[in-house]
Amino acid sequence: MSMQNDYQKLINKLEQEQDLSDAEFATLLACHDEDGLEYLRQRARAVREKHFGQDVYIRGLIEFTNYCRNNCYYCGIRRENDHAQRYRLTTEEILNCCETGWQLGFRTFVLQGGEDAYFTDERLVDLIRAIKKRFPECAVTLSIGEREKDSYEQLFAAGAERFLLRHETADKAHYESLHPAEMSYTHRMKCLQALREIGYQVGCGMMVGSPGQASAQLLQDLRFLQKFQPEMVGIGPFIPQHDTPLADQPAGTAAMTVKLLAIIRLLLPQVLLPATTALGTIDPQGREKGLRAGANVLMPNLSPTTVRRKYALYDNKICMGEEAAECVNCLARRVASTGYQIVTNRGDHPTFAKRSQ
Repeated sequence: MSMQNDYQKLINKLEQEQDLSDAEFATLLACHDEDGLEYLRQRARAVREKHFGQDVYIRGLIEFTNYCRNNCYYCGIRRENDHAQRYRLTTEEILNCCETGWQLGFRTFVLQGGEDAYFTDERLVDLIRAIKKRFPECAVTLSIGEREKDSYEQLFAAGAERFLLRHETADKAHYESLHPAEMSYTHRMKCLQALREIGYQVGCGMMVGSPGQASAQLLQDLRFLQKFQPEMVGIGPFIPQHDTPLADQPAGTAAMTVKLLAIIRLLLPQVLLPATTALGTIDPQGREKGLRAGANVLMPNLSPTTVRRKYALYDNKICMGEEAAECVNCLARRVASTGYQIVTNRGDHPTFAKRSQ
């Protein structure tokens, strides 16, 4: 039997059973056969279209603070980066971003920021309530890092429905190589479990090609996703930032990121799967390639253009100067080129969709 047929057998098995043995996953992760990879992308598209049709959901990203208490070795807004130009958006600035997004068809707003002590539970509760009062039909997603369970509960009660918290890597030793000792792999996983117990639609995900990552670490990530069953998975290539300890490390690749998007689509057929800005940064056609490999979410930036360059998690981030409307029109053309279409709705995970109607 040819190697191409071997790959097709593995891909068919993954599609049918949402599982492979460790050795089979390792074979698929190592695949460089273009015919095999194209078949993987085809099957991922078929599964994506079975559950979501031609629809691509858009989330309006609002990067509302770049202050952060953490000192992650890969992140440009890490605490010890003295070159970072710090900012916080006011409630009115955030609501203006939402207003712009609402007029453009966004029905989900993602509040993303560093772990900023200024944004206490009380301030965040007031902010979430203000957004929900002005835009009652919208979904509010938070991406604000690690907090305690009672904090997550208060934010959920205020109206936040979704939470994005990348696990970054499911290998504890690998996690510890990317973070200072004050940060805990165990606590990161505890936070994800707390979010699940509270009732959020939970998103996790990993960096692809981060320093020290090999197929063994990626296998652990896939096993974690398989066990945790998140509603969303955000993955993107590692891209170094020049003011961090990992500045001289090589970036991850679009090819491996796209391959993993397709594998994750077959592993978790109904998952919400973004084609990330980082993927578009590493490859000018990265987001289109992601959509053609099973992704079904895009997260354009609604942040004021005056602060976008300051939210510098990694170098050379795209769409820094585009106004929101310009960005959405560009994305609509890009999505259309893949045969899909941007839709105006909340884009809930299928198991949550009926609850939000």
